[in-house]
This record gives sequence, C-alpha cells and structure tokens, in this order.
Amino acid sequence: MEIPLRESDIEVYSAIQSELKREMNSLVMIASENYASKAVMEAQASVMTNKYAEGYPGSRYYGGCDYVDVVERLAIDRARRLFNAQYVNVQPHSGSQANMAVYFSFLEPGDTILGMELSHGGHLTHGSEVSFSGRIFRSVSYGVRPGTHLIDYDQVRDLAKCHNPRMIIAGASAYPRIIDFYRFRDIADQFGSYLMVDMAHIAGLVAAGLHPSPVGVADFVTSTTHKTLRGPRGGLIIAEEKYGSKIDKGIFPGIQGGPLMHVIAAKAAAFSEALQPGFARYQEQVVRNSKALAEELKELGFDLITGGTDNHLVLIDLTNFGLSGLEAEQALGRVGIVANKNAVPFDKRGPKVTSGLRLGTPALTTRGLTEGEMRRIAGIIKRVLDNPHNDTTLKSAKVEVADICNSYPIYSSLDTP
Repeated sequence: MEIPLRESDIEVYSAIQSELKREMNSLVMIASENYASKAVMEAQASVMTNKYAEGYPGSRYYGGCDYVDVVERLAIDRARRLFNAQYVNVQPHSGSQANMAVYFSFLEPGDTILGMELSHGGHLTHGSEVSFSGRIFRSVSYGVRPGTHLIDYDQVRDLAKCHNPRMIIAGASAYPRIIDFYRFRDIADQFGSYLMVDMAHIAGLVAAGLHPSPVGVADFVTSTTHKTLRGPRGGLIIAEEKYGSKIDKGIFPGIQGGPLMHVIAAKAAAFSEALQPGFARYQEQVVRNSKALAEELKELGFDLITGGTDNHLVLIDLTNFGLSGLEAEQALGRVGIVANKNAVPFDKRGPKVTSGLRLGTPALTTRGLTEGEMRRIAGIIKRVLDNPHNDTTLKSAKVEVADICNSYPIYSSLDTP
C-alpha cells in the first residue's frame, strides 16, 4: 500500500510526468483549460477518494461520512457566497451532468428546448442531435446574425413564439461577447418557459463581476468548476431555493450514484481561492490579455468573429486565410502552442475540420503572462500560419515559445502533489 507510484507503476507515472512536462513546455490557449493550484490538486489527490457518500450532508446512505460532510458543506457555502446564490449542488461530475440533471428534473422526454446552435457557439448539451439533449428532447436552435455574429435575440423570441419551448438555454462555448441574460429572461417569461444559463466558460468572470451574473435572473444556472474558475474538473448547479429538493433528487438518485468526494474537496479549495481579492485581479488580467490578443491579431490581418472580444476567448475565422481550423491547430501544435479548431457561424466545413480557431487566455494568465506577451504570441501565430510547412519558421517559433514557457513556469518544480 505504501509503494509510491514511480515504483509500483512506472508506465502510469511516466505518462503523468510527461503530461506535466507537456503542460510546462506549451502555451495552452484552449479557452476551456486552466491550471489548478497545488492546493486544489492536493485536495483532489487525498483520502477523500476512498469514501462512498451517496446522499447529501447529514443524510447519507453510508456511515462514516462525518468529514466528507464537512467538505461538501464548505463547498456549498463557499459557492453560495461566491455567486450570491440561494441553492447550490456541488455533486455533478461534469458540466454536462449538471445540464442533464436540470433537464431530467424539470422536463419530460419529448419536451421542446431552445438552445444555441452548436456551430454558432453553443454546446453539445444545448440540443445537439449527437448529444442526449437532442436525442431525448425536441430541440430547436437559435443562432447569431450573419453580419455581426452577435446573438439574434429577435430570432430567439420568434422561435420561442413558434415552438413554445419548455426550457430556453442561454450560454455558449465559443461566443466572445457579453450575453444579455435579462433579454433571455424576458423572452422566457413571455412564453412561460424555464430559463437555464450554462455559464461554464464565464463563471470566473461572473464571480469577479466582469460579466453580468445570471444568478437571480435564470431559474437554473449550471457551470463547470475548471475553465475560468481554475478548480478541478467538475460540475455545479445554482438555483432558487424552491427548486433545490427536485434538483437534489435529479442528481442522486436520478443520474449519479456516489459523489466524488475528493473532487468536492478540491471544489471547496478552489471556491476559497476564488473568494480571495487576488482572484478578481486575475480575472481582470484574463480579459485584458484577451483584448490585447484580439487587437494584435486584427492588426496582423486576422478576421475575428464579432470583431473582438469582451471575455476570455477569441474566435478566428480562417475562411479567407487559406487554412482550415484543423490545419491551423496542427501547425501551432508543432511549435508548442496548444489551441483548438472550432466551427464558426455559417461554417461550410464539417466539425472535424472547421474554418475557425478558438484561442483563450485563462491558462496563460495563470502563468503570469500579460498584454506584452499576448502581442508577442499573436506575432508567432501569424508567422506560423503564414508558413505552416516551413521548417525554418517552425523551428524559430518553437524556440520563442520555449523562451516564453521558461520565463513563466506553471509550478516551481516537477514534483506534483
């Protein structure tokens, strides 16, 4: 039992160490990724992983839950304070599970849901036909306007009038502008729909007051706990107190068994970090970095969806650039810049190729990079995408990326908790 991993399983140990080195030696610009703190990772890699705890604090189906009750209550209380929430459930294993729990708690199979079109910036669980959300429920999708690529709220209203959805879903995974939750609330009220906001991408910005909060506006708010929140990978549900009992039952026994108590302990640690003054300063820098990156990319001739950004991400339309999103992702990967291909509105390419590239600044900001480095990185991106197969260009770019990584280490050593 006491044999360390490096001795008991060298293959797994080596893969973990290789992943750590990859993260340290890459500029991670995937908008949905971040670096958890050592404290968060220590909480997650704890003895809490040993404990079954079906049920909720004070009402478990197993004995011996005294201390896991403590950490779950801490997580709930801290999330309430962070988002000024009435009710919080910290047990969802992921953001998708959080969305599923809300749907299954308040909808019946075949009910109509109205969510954002995946290729326009929405998420799979907002009604995509390849997701459970599009297979179990009747899905209708709204999108963005062709000229501005901003959410077409008039279309949302017209579709709601035509289809009378049981639930309207707001939130996005690739939308770089402020979302007007009050306009969604008004439309939902007009047609008697529930309103759910999936704030997975912007939760950290919401907590810091840099994006309007959907809490208190929507009936239900779901989120992940990583991304801009910088915690462990997991899910979260926020709602009015009157919905709490139904959501609790929707999670357990509805769609999950035992909660992952080591992850909940890590969520509690992350929420504590987010309640500190430094977290708001971090989020302010995330946005400053995103705006600096967008401005420099525009100066270099890139076509940005909506022309810029208000949040943590930038979406590039490569349609007129001569590269697909996949080709751009692969070229940047060869020099150590990790980004992801992404559909753009009205994309003519399929989802495995795409015409877009999504870039985010949360992870780079955690490393300590500021606006100057963002402009430098934009220049590297330009050189690489102008010459994606030029060995000299790629070698030079890789050296420059390594220099930035070495100047801004993510952890002080290779010894993870």
